[in-house]
Amino acid sequence: MNCTFFGHADAPDEIEKKLKEVIENLIKSGKADTFYVGTHGSFDKMAYKTVLKLSKEYPIKIYAVLSAIPVKKTEAYKETIVPEGLENVPPKFGIEYRNKWMIERSDYVVTYVNRSFGGAAKFKALAERRGKRVINIG
Repeated sequence: MNCTFFGHADAPDEIEKKLKEVIENLIKSGKADTFYVGTHGSFDKMAYKTVLKLSKEYPIKIYAVLSAIPVKKTEAYKETIVPEGLENVPPKFGIEYRNKWMIERSDYVVTYVNRSFGGAAKFKALAERRGKRVINIG
């Protein structure tokens, strides 16, 4: 099963322990073995780093999902995915397109949302409307 993440760009370091617990629980319970992570903001970086560490202990897959077609190869991420159709999306809408792509392919969505506005709140609400199982650590 697949899991993705949405959180405020200014997520504090203090939530990292809780994030790890939630991800590890999803893995151990067999609810997730593939993880899609965005590439913007501190929450995305924290989620990627946490899942990458756990991939050394568990047989899981992690993909950084890009919101723009890269001009050059980046070494920052182990595996990357460019959502199909992204080439037809104006750059200003790349993140929104990518986030919707991740929601559609995920069974679980882990969020850090502690306010009712902004992109993280918007995509948490969209995931809920689409019937995804949302775990908010905010």
